[in-house]
Amino acid sequence: MSIAEKSHQLFDRFTVSGVHARSDYFGLIKELVAKKQSEGDVWQQPLDAAYQLVLQEIQENCSKPTQTIAFGTSGWRGKLGKDIFCHSVALVTTAIVQMYEAVDSEAELSSLLGIKSLGEAKKRGCVLGFDNRFAGELLACQVASVLSGAGFNVHYAGESTTGVLSAAVLEYQAAFSVNLTPSHNPLEYGGYKFNAADGGPAASEVTERITANAGKLVDGKFSYKTIPCQTAEDIAAFSNVRPFHSLDTWKDLVEKNRQAHGLKLDATVSAFLDRTDMVVAVDCVHGASRLHIAELFNNSSSPRLIMLRDNADITFGGVAPEPSTANMLEVVQVLRERAEPLKLGAIIDPDGDRIRFTDGDTEISMNQFGAMAYHFLHEYKKKKGMVAKTVATSNLANSIAESFKEELFEPSVGFKNFKPVIGKALVYFEESDGISIIGHTPEKDAYIGLLLALEMILVTNMNLGDYLRQIESVFGAFYPDRDAVEVSAKGEKLQTMLAGLNKYGEESMVEIGGIPRRIKKVITIDGRKMVFEDGSWLMIRPSGTEPKVRFYVESRTSTGAAELVAAAKTMLSEVGIL
Repeated sequence: MSIAEKSHQLFDRFTVSGVHARSDYFGLIKELVAKKQSEGDVWQQPLDAAYQLVLQEIQENCSKPTQTIAFGTSGWRGKLGKDIFCHSVALVTTAIVQMYEAVDSEAELSSLLGIKSLGEAKKRGCVLGFDNRFAGELLACQVASVLSGAGFNVHYAGESTTGVLSAAVLEYQAAFSVNLTPSHNPLEYGGYKFNAADGGPAASEVTERITANAGKLVDGKFSYKTIPCQTAEDIAAFSNVRPFHSLDTWKDLVEKNRQAHGLKLDATVSAFLDRTDMVVAVDCVHGASRLHIAELFNNSSSPRLIMLRDNADITFGGVAPEPSTANMLEVVQVLRERAEPLKLGAIIDPDGDRIRFTDGDTEISMNQFGAMAYHFLHEYKKKKGMVAKTVATSNLANSIAESFKEELFEPSVGFKNFKPVIGKALVYFEESDGISIIGHTPEKDAYIGLLLALEMILVTNMNLGDYLRQIESVFGAFYPDRDAVEVSAKGEKLQTMLAGLNKYGEESMVEIGGIPRRIKKVITIDGRKMVFEDGSWLMIRPSGTEPKVRFYVESRTSTGAAELVAAAKTMLSEVGIL
């Protein structure tokens, strides 16, 4: 059978001609990506044809999204064409405009947004960008059209990263930003991140207002005519739209606040390029960071700077585009083949707000790296102050802060929950590979993590794994892990099922690895975190962005984490979720 015949069979299986709602375009695309991976570029033409169908749906769909529009811990996410399309993106942007139109009469809303009036919001404007997802520029065009039509200035970044757009909000003193990204979600997803005037994730009261406004517009049969522009030049043609080079604003922010955090971008990059005993490998997983990494390193052609997966690919080569152990394998292999004694490997997610590290031998997730960053700024940069980490994150930072006699801030999951300590904490980070620091953006940023890692190695003259082991020898070793299960239940039904975990209270016993363990403390600020007598713990919470229940564990022994994961799954089985 020819490729054309096989292709027709696949299209017939997944699509209904002329009926977008009954077609599973991304089911088709995933099959075609797998075919391309195994049989080569002969499948590229059918893949392009499938994406053309997605494009038509994104342009033509005027119905309600399949899932109710709602903002989770990091924005609104949904399936491209089914949830995220021109009409729905314009609708949500209109909901944001309506929110700002209410600022003049609502003092509390004005305070939450950091804006005194609608006129001020229009003048300061919006920073607009998107990651590498399919139809990013087309969707950005709809945002620009709505904002421009409402009289808002638009600072247009084009394809960029979350941390860079956040820096642009601060540097331009913009009223807010819109970033069209679903972060690390799979290829079929699109997303919409809204940050207010502080450059950080919006407070829950703000996203609830946007959600409510959007719901009214959906029910009111919102009308919008799609603008068929797809290039930066088309978007720049709107009144009030001003394109800018986004990475320059990030560099300016880092340099301007050097006194606060002590990091030296230009000097650090130059020091690396001058050395012959160090290699850096960065895997962009085809995301927006591929546009910036070379420039961050002064566009050097050094053979000791290695870029991986730095070409455009909206399918991410068929992988889930997240910093993970599986996705780190190529970086690890590259570093192990190098002779340089100092090695830094990093992997960055599509919108550049998450990063994970390796030295070729030791993988460093944010559980460890955030604590290392705190230790580095406190001890090597001589910056005194507290540390902030989410409740689901390793307690290594707790141990360090306690030894330093510094405060610890430990909120629920979500970077927006660090707002009370922005400007106070030296480092704020969460286990899902997000970090930022004092004097920088209140948004997680892979690039500031990369600069931290680079300086750590150059200043300590140690690989990250060696630095971690040195810290653990003083403050103790912690072994975190996490997992998740997909669930069909949601809302009140899921909460009712999870309430079954309440039987695991303080002083109750849980069997872990065949041994009964006593729960010493229960923390309920975000899901349910059960801390055992030896300091190990497990935590269970529903995801804020996906139909999943997540569980996080931490053991004080190298083998105990797997036993805690098994115990968490047993608990979920007992309450009917597994």
